[in-house]
Amino acid sequence: MRQSSVIARRVAAASVSLVLAAGAAACAGPEDNDAGSGGADGKPAKGGTLTVLNSDPQVDFDPARLYTSGGGNVPSLVFRTLTTRNREDGAKGSEVVPDLATDLGKSSKNATVWTYTLKKGLKYEDGSPITSADVKYGIERSFAGELSGGAPYLRDWLIGGDKYAGPYKDKSGKGLESIETPDERTIVFHLNKPEGEFPYLATQTQFTPVPKSKDKGTKYEEHPISSGPYKVVKNENDGERLTLERNPHWSAKTDPERKAYPDKIDVRSGLNSSVINQRLSAGQGADAAAVTTDTNLGPAELAKVTGDKALASRVGTGHFGYTNYLAFNPKVKPFDDPKVRQAISYAVDRSSVVNAAGGSSLAEPATTYLPNQKSFGYTKYDHFPAGKAGNPKKAKELLKEAGHKDGLTITLTHSNAKDFETSPEIATAIQDALKKAGITVKLEGLEDNDYKDKVHSAKDEPGLFLAHWGADWPSGGPFLAPIFDGRQIVKDGANFNTGFLDDKSVNDEIDEINKLTDLDAAAKRWGALDKKIGEQALTVPLFHPVYKRLYGKDVKNIVISDWTGVLDISQVAVK
Repeated sequence: MRQSSVIARRVAAASVSLVLAAGAAACAGPEDNDAGSGGADGKPAKGGTLTVLNSDPQVDFDPARLYTSGGGNVPSLVFRTLTTRNREDGAKGSEVVPDLATDLGKSSKNATVWTYTLKKGLKYEDGSPITSADVKYGIERSFAGELSGGAPYLRDWLIGGDKYAGPYKDKSGKGLESIETPDERTIVFHLNKPEGEFPYLATQTQFTPVPKSKDKGTKYEEHPISSGPYKVVKNENDGERLTLERNPHWSAKTDPERKAYPDKIDVRSGLNSSVINQRLSAGQGADAAAVTTDTNLGPAELAKVTGDKALASRVGTGHFGYTNYLAFNPKVKPFDDPKVRQAISYAVDRSSVVNAAGGSSLAEPATTYLPNQKSFGYTKYDHFPAGKAGNPKKAKELLKEAGHKDGLTITLTHSNAKDFETSPEIATAIQDALKKAGITVKLEGLEDNDYKDKVHSAKDEPGLFLAHWGADWPSGGPFLAPIFDGRQIVKDGANFNTGFLDDKSVNDEIDEINKLTDLDAAAKRWGALDKKIGEQALTVPLFHPVYKRLYGKDVKNIVISDWTGVLDISQVAVK
């Protein structure tokens, strides 16, 4: 899930949801798991009501408009997709598994044609059968301008996708001809380039089946037709209050991933983060069986919780594919000189940065751009070893070689948002570390929207700024390609290739990896590419966030995967 106001909501929810979004993502897996019991026999039991306390409303509850990772959290209770994330703890949860489809898809013609077969017996909440035509129509809806907001990949990957305007403007009635449905259970996708990671993309909610006869356009979100274990019975204030109850036609036989223990899900959003943590901590009434999917414990709250054994036992720890880093614009002096970029890389004090991000419980130091998880292809490297406290001596040597023997003065742009990522605390830690190397750092703090507009503008991008990125799925592809593929440089729009790298060898390797349908083999290639790109010092990886979230005292069967980094509510029991 991409981190920007334009492309990714998913990471924000993961740091979010991420969902994801979002604020999408992220390692070793959860450290604090409670596989506790709810029933008299010591196993999770069906029944009861799960309350979800969130900051951000679940707006645009339409599968076409959602930007999710692995199908999202609350959305995946209602929307099933061709594939989904594996609902297991830690690294195992980074795997993609079949959902509506019988397998991960069959690839042919060098990963440009993907064929899926739907399972038998799939039904909507009204008992009508789910067909391949419904999956095709659900995807086509996501191309409609009035239903925008979802992931952009289908528009880029499907033949003719860049010209298709959605079913409401399609006078031919044929829809996207690059999606074929030869029978009610078969759907075939024709891509304009090899994409070995198509099974990951098929977890996005745009692959949710939508019956054409029930489509109400922009009003569909008020009561989307469920293909999952729960149906929407109430949607108030655009997702601020969602009430979900069991879908009587959902069958666990066709869906081994979602456990669906509670009888009812009550989602309450628009709450202050401190209020959410206070309610989860107290655990009174319905809050005893409550969770959050988007609110972390902050440093002060975590310190309080850690001192209370009962509360500490109710903290879930998760990792999500997400990296916070310093970004250079080599078009701006003095960052056009690799030695200056290397000097700053050596001078960074990651210990102080981690402390500024909330401490070692909430952040892990990073020396690689890719997150340190196997699914991303993590390959250990540290091209400019700064140690724990920085290496100002080596930095000064490089500055002297670059003609700055008396040091230099630079500007670091950051957001004023108190997010412990791109905020003043992190910027000040960088400023203090670089001062030891003879580098004077002037801080330019911007309001969050102004910051995002500036750092994503090819024309206005500053020379040095704090940045972050989260993956739309656990692979090196959606991590490296948007940031380092020269063909993705956007001159008149939201640009994410901050270093303006356009290296043919890098672009070609991205294409070669995309041809691979062996995801493990692809992961190793992504890791090697990360190491190669890292030599150019276009970024300085700083840290990977760790997510700490409270859950109610009556909540059992906690599962936190490395795909999302947060508690999976499809697994939770409250009785």
